[in-house]
Amino acid sequence: MGSNYVRPDAENKGVCVTLKPGEDTAVLLKRFKKKFMKSGILQEYRQRMSYMKPSDKKRRKRRDAERRKKRDALKLEKLKP
Repeated sequence: MGSNYVRPDAENKGVCVTLKPGEDTAVLLKRFKKKFMKSGILQEYRQRMSYMKPSDKKRRKRRDAERRKKRDALKLEKLKP
């Protein structure tokens, strides 16, 4: 097994975009950047760059959940007539 070996059951986590007929490369790059940012790869990479204590991970996870809950509540509130 070399360094380029990929397990057949491994999940492909790469971001892939294909050039559509007649599409400009600038548009393709914009689509790639958007897809890449939504995938969360860069965010995960930055988090793994430094050690985080388990208690800090729990705190961050709880804080993020609270933010999502507030954001969703505001969206629902705006949809009500």
